[in-house]
Amino acid sequence: MIKNIRYTILFFILMIFSSATVCHSQSNKSFDYFPDSLNKSRLTGVIITESVIYAGSMVGLYSLWYKDYPLSSFHFIDDYPGWLQMDKFGHSLNSYYIGNIGHKMLRWSGVSEKKAVWYGGMLGFVYLLNVEILDGFSEQWGASSTDLLANGIGTGLFIGQQLTWGEQRLLLKFSFHQTKFPNYTDDQLGSNLIQQILKDYNGETIWLSANISSFMKNKGIIPEWLNIAVGYSPEGLIGARDNPTEYNGSPIPYFNRYRQYYFSLDVDFNKIQTKSKTLKLFFDVLNIVKIPFPALEYNKFDGLKFHYLYF
Repeated sequence: MIKNIRYTILFFILMIFSSATVCHSQSNKSFDYFPDSLNKSRLTGVIITESVIYAGSMVGLYSLWYKDYPLSSFHFIDDYPGWLQMDKFGHSLNSYYIGNIGHKMLRWSGVSEKKAVWYGGMLGFVYLLNVEILDGFSEQWGASSTDLLANGIGTGLFIGQQLTWGEQRLLLKFSFHQTKFPNYTDDQLGSNLIQQILKDYNGETIWLSANISSFMKNKGIIPEWLNIAVGYSPEGLIGARDNPTEYNGSPIPYFNRYRQYYFSLDVDFNKIQTKSKTLKLFFDVLNIVKIPFPALEYNKFDGLKFHYLYF
């Protein structure tokens, strides 16, 4: 559901900057410095930070989405057809990055790698599970089995790579460009740039970005920071399952609803070597964004299209 994705985007942004604050205030070493033994003061700070953000986000979520609707018995809904499944990709993105941040914060606290992978990596799934429970007891909404599956995919992508390779060679990333569609239903797709970034699926693309060098035996042939990426984005969406024909009494043109697939290059900022802890932190935050590059698009109406620069 849209609200889950939007609010969890805020959650892991808060996690990123809160973890940065904790780390910088307690250590003069770089953000990715992982001690060999448990640092109880750091772990206490991490637990308090996560607890405060979790409680605050749940209170805010209830106030924004649930308090004006009656409760019901726990139930599921089938929302898979909505938004051409773009919201499911968003769920995976959120669970992946919340788990990524949870792992780093525990490792920074001196928690062993294996425990940090499981306890930190599961953070996104657990958080989103609680949101699904709230949905399930709301008469207006309802829990979604496909949301739970998408959350599990994002969590599994992080944990699986960390256990197999000890690093993230396959990254989920996000990019956005403005479209014309919010002009027709701005309550659904956003009335300003910030709202549109969070609401307009037509302008959002979710990417799977693979680091080439990490899969090669002979290092140095390809820059360590260079990735290849495949992306997915829908087009022509005015409503969730179908498009309305009018909005506030004004007719809306007909738009085909279809899927777009992309191939492009990307940058893994965590592979860029630097001794600056500020840059390391900046690269950690920036790495969620797919950097604009030329891209090749495929869709069923236009076939192959080339973009000189795709956002």
